[in-house]
Amino acid sequence: MEQAWSPRASAGGARSGKSSFAERVAAECGEPVVYVATATADDDEMVERIASHRARRPQTWRTIEKPTGVAEFVASELGDAATVLVEDLTLMLSNLMADNESQAEFRAVDDLKALLGLQANVVLVSNEVGMGVVPAYPLGRVFRDALGRLNQAAAAACGEVYFLVAGLPLQ
Repeated sequence: MEQAWSPRASAGGARSGKSSFAERVAAECGEPVVYVATATADDDEMVERIASHRARRPQTWRTIEKPTGVAEFVASELGDAATVLVEDLTLMLSNLMADNESQAEFRAVDDLKALLGLQANVVLVSNEVGMGVVPAYPLGRVFRDALGRLNQAAAAACGEVYFLVAGLPLQ
């Protein structure tokens, strides 16, 4: 049976406009919207970034802050949500790797599949990290490659995929 919902994804580099674009897409998909934040406020800069993201979201959106175990928790808290925006796959993977999760990439792919199976419009955000310099350290290369594969899995499963460059969405 074909899914009635149309998952969408936006990816791009730092400050490319991917988050703002995804928020517009989520708003167009319909309320109620659940915003899933995977960031953790580990330092002052991240506290500011998180506050900035919170400030621009509509107050009607419900926020779930969940760095790992995202899909299972969102499924249990979905309620009547029409749209789920996941911000973002990059940090979801990074959080799993930071927890020394030996199967981080596989767990992230499993979470992705479960999120895409929700009875809601799903909007995903992720970073594109494979267009720059090859990381100097093995862990950086492992992360870059794992995120590239996770992004490919997301793009393959989504009906619409956008790459953001300088605030411009390229479908």
